[in-house]
Amino acid sequence: MSYSIRQLTGADVTAYRAIRLEALVNHPESYGTSPEAFSARSDATLVTQLTSLTYFGVITDAGELAGIAAFAIDDGERERHRGWVMQVYVTQAMRGTGAALAMLEAVAEHARAHVIQLHLMVGAHNAPAIRLYEKAGFKTYGTDPRCLQVNGRYIDEHMMVRFLDEAPGKTNENV
Repeated sequence: MSYSIRQLTGADVTAYRAIRLEALVNHPESYGTSPEAFSARSDATLVTQLTSLTYFGVITDAGELAGIAAFAIDDGERERHRGWVMQVYVTQAMRGTGAALAMLEAVAEHARAHVIQLHLMVGAHNAPAIRLYEKAGFKTYGTDPRCLQVNGRYIDEHMMVRFLDEAPGKTNENV
Protein backbone atom coordinates (compact mmCIF):
# COMPACT_ATOMS: atom_id res chain seq x y z
CA MET A 1 0.00 0.00 0.00
CA SER A 2 1.32 3.40 -0.97
CA TYR A 3 1.33 6.35 1.43
CA SER A 4 2.96 9.68 2.21
CA ILE A 5 3.85 11.41 5.46
CA ARG A 6 2.95 15.03 6.13
CA GLN A 7 2.52 17.46 8.96
CA LEU A 8 -1.08 17.85 10.07
CA THR A 9 -2.86 21.20 10.49
CA GLY A 10 -6.05 22.42 12.11
CA ALA A 11 -7.84 21.59 8.85
CA ASP A 12 -7.26 17.89 9.66
CA VAL A 13 -9.37 18.03 12.83
CA THR A 14 -12.17 15.74 11.61
CA ALA A 15 -9.79 13.04 10.37
CA TYR A 16 -7.65 13.42 13.50
CA ARG A 17 -10.70 13.04 15.76
CA ALA A 18 -11.69 9.81 13.96
CA ILE A 19 -8.28 8.12 14.04
CA ARG A 20 -7.48 9.20 17.60
CA LEU A 21 -10.83 7.84 18.80
CA GLU A 22 -10.15 4.59 16.92
CA ALA A 23 -6.82 4.26 18.74
CA LEU A 24 -8.36 4.97 22.13
CA VAL A 25 -11.27 2.54 21.64
CA ASN A 26 -9.21 -0.30 20.15
CA HIS A 27 -6.17 0.06 22.44
CA PRO A 28 -7.30 1.69 25.72
CA GLU A 29 -4.32 0.26 27.62
CA SER A 30 -1.91 2.17 25.36
CA TYR A 31 -2.97 5.73 26.10
CA GLY A 32 -3.52 7.96 29.11
CA THR A 33 -6.75 9.42 27.72
CA SER A 34 -10.06 7.56 27.76
CA PRO A 35 -12.30 7.49 24.67
CA GLU A 36 -15.03 9.20 26.69
CA ALA A 37 -12.81 12.10 27.77
CA PHE A 38 -11.47 12.52 24.23
CA SER A 39 -14.97 12.44 22.71
CA ALA A 40 -16.03 15.30 24.98
CA ARG A 41 -13.38 17.62 23.51
CA SER A 42 -14.65 20.25 21.11
CA ASP A 43 -13.30 20.67 17.61
CA ALA A 44 -11.88 24.04 18.69
CA THR A 45 -9.94 22.33 21.49
CA LEU A 46 -8.58 19.75 19.06
CA VAL A 47 -7.59 22.41 16.52
CA THR A 48 -5.64 24.15 19.29
CA GLN A 49 -3.98 20.84 20.14
CA LEU A 50 -3.14 20.15 16.48
CA THR A 51 -1.50 23.56 16.15
CA SER A 52 0.25 23.78 19.54
CA LEU A 53 1.97 20.41 19.18
CA THR A 54 3.47 19.17 15.92
CA TYR A 55 1.53 16.26 14.43
CA PHE A 56 2.54 14.04 11.56
CA GLY A 57 0.21 11.74 9.70
CA VAL A 58 0.31 8.81 7.33
CA ILE A 59 -1.81 9.69 4.31
CA THR A 60 -2.98 6.91 2.00
CA ASP A 61 -3.20 7.33 -1.76
CA ALA A 62 -6.95 7.69 -1.25
CA GLY A 63 -6.25 10.74 0.95
CA GLU A 64 -7.23 9.06 4.22
CA LEU A 65 -5.41 9.68 7.49
CA ALA A 66 -4.11 6.23 8.48
CA GLY A 67 -1.55 7.09 11.17
CA ILE A 68 -0.65 9.81 13.65
CA ALA A 69 2.25 10.83 15.87
CA ALA A 70 2.66 13.98 17.94
CA PHE A 71 5.85 15.81 18.90
CA ALA A 72 6.15 18.13 21.88
CA ILE A 73 9.05 19.92 23.52
CA ASP A 74 9.56 20.09 27.27
CA ASP A 75 9.08 23.68 28.36
CA GLY A 76 10.99 23.59 31.63
CA GLU A 77 14.03 25.86 31.69
CA ARG A 78 16.39 22.92 32.09
CA GLU A 79 14.48 20.44 29.94
CA ARG A 80 14.21 22.24 26.60
CA HIS A 81 16.74 19.88 25.04
CA ARG A 82 14.20 17.03 25.29
CA GLY A 83 11.26 16.28 23.06
CA TRP A 84 8.45 13.75 23.36
CA VAL A 85 6.80 11.47 20.83
CA MET A 86 3.17 10.82 21.77
CA GLN A 87 -0.09 9.37 20.47
CA VAL A 88 1.62 7.06 17.96
CA TYR A 89 -0.93 4.96 16.10
CA VAL A 90 -1.37 3.42 12.65
CA THR A 91 -4.47 1.67 11.41
CA GLN A 92 -4.49 -2.10 11.12
CA ALA A 93 -4.31 -1.86 7.32
CA MET A 94 -1.06 0.15 7.50
CA ARG A 95 0.76 -2.11 9.95
CA GLY A 96 3.69 -3.93 8.39
CA THR A 97 3.98 -1.44 5.50
CA GLY A 98 6.80 0.65 6.96
CA ALA A 99 4.46 3.61 7.44
CA ALA A 100 4.88 3.78 11.23
CA LEU A 101 8.66 3.78 10.95
CA ALA A 102 8.54 6.42 8.20
CA MET A 103 6.30 8.57 10.38
CA LEU A 104 8.67 8.23 13.35
CA GLU A 105 11.57 9.22 11.11
CA ALA A 106 9.63 12.31 9.98
CA VAL A 107 9.11 13.24 13.64
CA ALA A 108 12.82 12.70 14.37
CA GLU A 109 13.89 14.78 11.37
CA HIS A 110 11.61 17.63 12.47
CA ALA A 111 12.78 17.29 16.09
CA ARG A 112 16.48 17.61 15.16
CA ALA A 113 15.98 21.33 14.62
CA HIS A 114 14.58 21.73 18.14
CA VAL A 115 15.96 19.10 20.55
CA ILE A 116 18.86 16.69 20.96
CA GLN A 117 16.86 13.73 22.25
CA LEU A 118 13.42 12.22 21.91
CA HIS A 119 11.54 10.38 24.65
CA LEU A 120 8.46 8.22 24.61
CA MET A 121 6.60 5.81 26.84
CA VAL A 122 5.16 2.49 25.73
CA GLY A 123 3.24 -0.24 27.52
CA ALA A 124 5.61 -2.95 28.75
CA HIS A 125 3.13 -5.51 27.33
CA ASN A 126 3.20 -4.00 23.80
CA ALA A 127 5.95 -6.05 22.12
CA PRO A 128 5.13 -4.94 18.53
CA ALA A 129 5.39 -1.24 19.47
CA ILE A 130 8.60 -1.82 21.43
CA ARG A 131 10.12 -3.55 18.38
CA LEU A 132 9.07 -0.62 16.19
CA TYR A 133 10.62 1.93 18.53
CA GLU A 134 13.83 -0.09 18.81
CA LYS A 135 13.99 -0.26 15.01
CA ALA A 136 13.63 3.54 15.02
CA GLY A 137 16.65 3.84 17.32
CA PHE A 138 14.98 4.15 20.71
CA LYS A 139 16.45 2.40 23.77
CA THR A 140 14.67 1.50 27.01
CA TYR A 141 16.12 3.27 30.03
CA GLY A 142 13.58 2.40 32.70
CA THR A 143 10.10 1.23 33.55
CA ASP A 144 7.39 3.27 35.25
CA PRO A 145 5.44 0.70 37.29
CA ARG A 146 1.65 1.09 37.42
CA CYS A 147 1.91 4.11 35.14
CA LEU A 148 -1.69 3.78 33.95
CA GLN A 149 -4.79 2.23 35.44
CA VAL A 150 -7.18 1.05 32.73
CA ASN A 151 -10.37 -0.84 33.55
CA GLY A 152 -9.03 -1.84 36.95
CA ARG A 153 -5.72 -3.11 35.54
CA TYR A 154 -2.35 -1.47 36.11
CA ILE A 155 -0.14 -0.93 33.08
CA ASP A 156 3.65 -0.64 33.41
CA GLU A 157 5.25 1.63 30.82
CA HIS A 158 8.79 1.47 29.47
CA MET A 159 10.53 4.81 29.09
CA MET A 160 12.55 5.01 25.88
CA VAL A 161 14.97 7.56 24.44
CA ARG A 162 16.62 8.27 21.10
CA PHE A 163 19.63 10.57 21.03
CA LEU A 164 19.50 12.75 17.92
CA ASP A 165 22.97 14.24 18.36
CA GLU A 166 24.89 10.95 18.09
CA ALA A 167 26.16 9.18 15.04
CA PRO A 168 24.06 6.20 13.91
CA GLY A 169 25.10 3.01 15.69
CA LYS A 170 26.76 4.89 18.56
CA THR A 171 25.11 4.33 21.91
CA ASN A 172 25.06 6.60 24.91
CA GLU A 173 26.79 5.01 27.89
CA ASN A 174 24.07 6.38 30.19
CA VAL A 175 21.35 4.19 28.69
